[in-house]
Amino acid sequence: MIVLVTGMNGQLGYDVVKELEEKGHTAHGTKREDFDLTNEADVHRFVQEIKPDAIIHCAAYTNVDQAETDRENAYNVNGLGTKYLAQAAHEMKAKMVYVSTDYVFDGNGTEPYEVDEPTKPLGVYGETKLAGENFLTESLEQHYIVRTAWVYGINGNNFVKTMLRLGKERGEVGVVADQVGSPTYTVDLARFLVELIESDKYGTYHATNSGICSWYEFAVEIFKQAGLEVKTNPLTTEQFPRPAARPKYSVLSKKKLEEQGFTPLRDWKESLSAYLEELNFTGQI
Repeated sequence: MIVLVTGMNGQLGYDVVKELEEKGHTAHGTKREDFDLTNEADVHRFVQEIKPDAIIHCAAYTNVDQAETDRENAYNVNGLGTKYLAQAAHEMKAKMVYVSTDYVFDGNGTEPYEVDEPTKPLGVYGETKLAGENFLTESLEQHYIVRTAWVYGINGNNFVKTMLRLGKERGEVGVVADQVGSPTYTVDLARFLVELIESDKYGTYHATNSGICSWYEFAVEIFKQAGLEVKTNPLTTEQFPRPAARPKYSVLSKKKLEEQGFTPLRDWKESLSAYLEELNFTGQI
């Protein structure tokens, strides 16, 4: 299968390309300079050149705080860029995976969010990612939407790398303890995305590592597994103000994924251990 992967320089796109190649597919990983995602003609031209059987759309505007004052760019990338790719996929009779986010929900729930629950984004980032979902649904029947959360991987910056750096530099950190979710290792998510696109089981899925923790508990486990003695102080969301509101409860139900017979993603602590090994192996810690 010829698969076009957007955002190969990002955390997820990098691992998706690796997984596709390991599975014997032809992966065309793209970078920002390869084509302009926000230019309809450029998107169509590029897709027609590649002639993919499938598209895995990992590229996104992901700066949650900056999006609050940069709505137009966030919408152009997350909304219109997805629309143009979906329309190009339709022309090529290709299928498409769109990676979405827990931020399409308001986080006021107390039970894991099912795939068909009403969406209610708190900010611009969630609104623009939801716009991408809607454009994909309208433009292409052969689509998959995969919502995920708390993503970290070898390529790029993330919470785990930040905690390791701050822990070593300061020996003490403060971390929000009243926002809960499920960390997601890009290696595991990439495996699911490739398994998904090898099927014709279209629709919306939620995919994160299993288990639930707060950001504070995540940080404590990072330091524990890394063998670092770091004083970790729990903070409330109010004590750590940010420009964009965060969902307090970001737990996504993986029921659909399991019902469709896909391989569940492993426990988040196990994945964190594998990630720290990967960081160590590549000389990043």
